[in-house]
Amino acid sequence: MTAELVRGQNHPLDRARVEIRVTAGSPVVAGVTLGDEQGRLAGAEAVAHPGAPRRPGIEVPRQAAAEHCIAVDLDALPGDVHRVSVLLALPRGTGAPSTFGSAAAPAVTVTGLDGTGIARYTVTGLGAESAVVAVELYRRQGAWKVRAVGQGYADGLTAMLHDQGLPQAAELGAEIEEAVSRGQARAVQAPAVAAGRSERAGAGPAAADRPSPAHPPASDGPPSGPGAAPGTGAKAAAAKPGDLSPAPVGGGPVDYRHPRRRSTPPPAAQAPPVPAPPSVAQAGAAAAAGASAPAGTPASPDGPALPVAGDAAGWSMEERLYNQVWGMFEDLARSVAAYRSASGFAESRLEQELDQALSDPRNRLGTAADAARATARDKHAALVAQARAALDRDLAQLAAESAVVEPALPPAFARWDNPVWQGYHAPLERPMALRLGDLHLPEVLDLRIPMLVRLPLERGLWIDSGPDAYTGSTGPDPDRDIARRELGSALTDGPPDEAGLRRLAMETAVAIAARMLAIHPAGDFAVQVIDPGGTAAPALAPLVESGALPAAPVPGAKGVAAVLEALTRRVDLVQMAVRHRAGDALPPDLDTAEQLLIVHDFPHGFDDRAVTQLRYLADEGPAVGVHLLMVADRARTREYGPVLDPLWRSLLRITPVPDAHLADPWVGHAWTYEPLLAPKGSQVVRQVLERVAAARRAS
Repeated sequence: MTAELVRGQNHPLDRARVEIRVTAGSPVVAGVTLGDEQGRLAGAEAVAHPGAPRRPGIEVPRQAAAEHCIAVDLDALPGDVHRVSVLLALPRGTGAPSTFGSAAAPAVTVTGLDGTGIARYTVTGLGAESAVVAVELYRRQGAWKVRAVGQGYADGLTAMLHDQGLPQAAELGAEIEEAVSRGQARAVQAPAVAAGRSERAGAGPAAADRPSPAHPPASDGPPSGPGAAPGTGAKAAAAKPGDLSPAPVGGGPVDYRHPRRRSTPPPAAQAPPVPAPPSVAQAGAAAAAGASAPAGTPASPDGPALPVAGDAAGWSMEERLYNQVWGMFEDLARSVAAYRSASGFAESRLEQELDQALSDPRNRLGTAADAARATARDKHAALVAQARAALDRDLAQLAAESAVVEPALPPAFARWDNPVWQGYHAPLERPMALRLGDLHLPEVLDLRIPMLVRLPLERGLWIDSGPDAYTGSTGPDPDRDIARRELGSALTDGPPDEAGLRRLAMETAVAIAARMLAIHPAGDFAVQVIDPGGTAAPALAPLVESGALPAAPVPGAKGVAAVLEALTRRVDLVQMAVRHRAGDALPPDLDTAEQLLIVHDFPHGFDDRAVTQLRYLADEGPAVGVHLLMVADRARTREYGPVLDPLWRSLLRITPVPDAHLADPWVGHAWTYEPLLAPKGSQVVRQVLERVAAARRAS
């Protein structure tokens, strides 16, 4: 498996003979320098370039090209060589881009001689640079590793060679440019790319190799909607949101340049004035209207830079997106915490200044008192405005990043109205995380951060169907109440009553179950339901009618006992098999697929034995692939006394309507959680479940 590297990350090499493949959107010059332990060059003979393509253990191409293959034999290198640096530079006078910031980001892949990928790095974050050290192979304690470097130079080859300690850097740079100019007639342009793949190498192999539709590519030009995934253009706008129609052909790669990273800033004298930061709504509107970059985003000299999807550490695009989403969560938490702290300081300072100005009774009346009050309030307003401007700047960046990241999310992370579901097919690998809903803070209601939890679920889930799910217990919150009313109106044509809450809670559970079934390989996940009262039949209809749930749950205590007995037996047997490493000794009738148990209307139909079994499954089940999802009102379990308190505390509470009950321990914010439901009138959940059932029958 090819390791996806980010800047500064390294990866071991398990062989001495490798090839370094370079892919770019326009012709580039490729070279190699051979440095000592400090990376210093002994002389011009330590550089392999188009004018001198062969050095001991190294051979580079003789001309500029959009694709290169550099041969490296580490065993044939001189003994004093400890670093092999791969250099890329843009040729001059070709009409091609003059800086990497205005060209597609080059990608470098280290492979074996048989083409097996070892490590890959897409050189992102470049702006005014025309030369870059892409990667380096270095020797540490007798072993070789590859490291992603990405160090760019605005002054080109000469500055890069001089930085590596070469005295005659200018002369060698001129020699290389002359050799390149002699071969310009043979320069190879970027190859044409088949439909459905990246149209420019800026996304690199990491983007081009991503399976569709799990990671839909963004448009190569200005997006026609929030992000630019397939299906977000004018044709998709006419389709009903969330319906699974064939995905339209088109789209290009995700832009991997990052506006907040710049190796070489422009001179201060030439820096353009920074415009005032827009509000989040303005940034979102600009993205939806197809603006090339949100106002206030730092721009490179050759054009505005865009936010990046997948610009985070990780071995795969899924992990990089997961880390990026939680990075956005941390950024929002930090920015809002700073704003609240600054606002609190302004309030306390206002009180102090007013107390100080009016402490003398002789100054409490007249123009002097009015002037003192006005001055204190002006200072307060200036401090609050300054804090809000800083917050708006951060929120504009996060809104622009969200508009790019959201369309690039795989099904496990995507909303139900994401076009990725239009071309859904059963995955071949298990996902690393699951999206349960969205999070937001009252300072910015129009910016949602996906709430992702790792899989397998270490904690069970509890969907609160009681009145507290709507009335809440965290005190008055006008923003939260407005959001609740809006969601209630959208889903039920009015604020939900107790019966409506119970129905919404079960629909939320079915949506989570459908997502869990869809994001696992066919046959690797199953759902079981306990519904003693038989009241969940309407919500369970998509599961039953599609065949994802073999049959409707048996009502009454008999149905409760049968499901709990079967799952308890499965947990016991799998635990013993794992403990004794005897997985092949499991009974043939045992379903080894991971299980999600949905318990509706607890504790109706449960006796003491059933309660004990349920607690056992909640404690021991997650370790062996049995997960618990309860739909219940905690107040209805009071007859059991405190015996169930440990059960409730072990579960992650979510709600069928927005509620500000999730507090992060980092800065103490009370985050408003919103459930993840399909758009009203959409059949996306049913259609996904039908495809899940079809894939299971075909497997």
